Amino acid sequence: MRIIYGILVLGFLSGCMNSTSSGQKYDGGELIEAKCSKCHNLDMPPKSYDNEIAPSMMAVTFHLKDFIKSNDPSSHEAKIVDFVKDYVINPSRDKSFCDKASLDSYGVMPSQKGNVTEDELEAIAHYMYATYDNQKLLKIMAEKQRLASLSLHERVFEQQRCNNCHDIHKDKVAPSFEMIASRYTQKDKATLIKSIKDGTKGKYKGKVLPMPSFKDKMSDKDIDGMVDWILSLKQ
Repeated sequence: MRIIYGILVLGFLSGCMNSTSSGQKYDGGELIEAKCSKCHNLDMPPKSYDNEIAPSMMAVTFHLKDFIKSNDPSSHEAKIVDFVKDYVINPSRDKSFCDKASLDSYGVMPSQKGNVTEDELEAIAHYMYATYDNQKLLKIMAEKQRLASLSLHERVFEQQRCNNCHDIHKDKVAPSFEMIASRYTQKDKATLIKSIKDGTKGKYKGKVLPMPSFKDKMSDKDIDGMVDWILSLKQ
């Protein structure tokens, strides 16, 4: 993976509070979103793009952890924080740990003096060190593999907490999926898709909670797959 310590600019989000050496508290997660996300991908694992203008923040952090050594493990984080505070304000090709090809590809970042303070950089660097951690990445990847091993309806059940309201066989605060299937056929598929996307109210008699919209919570592929699965329950 090509690595360079890219450009820190402006964007917004939330994270953990960090006390800087000045004693002031900053939200490192908020700052990294606001100052870094326009150039760096902040996801872990990161997404990759053909037109990347800077490496992912995970790649940057992993690279720093590999190349900046410390005889005292307790001072490792402090050394990386000091490097980030210096490099972002006074970047140079000589200071970079990147290979020549990466530097030629991304270029040396411009100084961010005036765009970010030393205290802000300190909070950002602490957040980077704590967040982009190899053990955390392994847990995330293991969870992705576990979810990928589930059938579509099992995964959606878990991710969207469908069983809080629905059961397959019996009514709860929402009708059972078998009951829903009994009222529709394949030709009604578009109606069910719309119900999941837009939500429903008053469609079923009794003490049934209105269904909220899931169009911003589920992909079209997952909604389509769930409707096919519901209809497959029709006896």
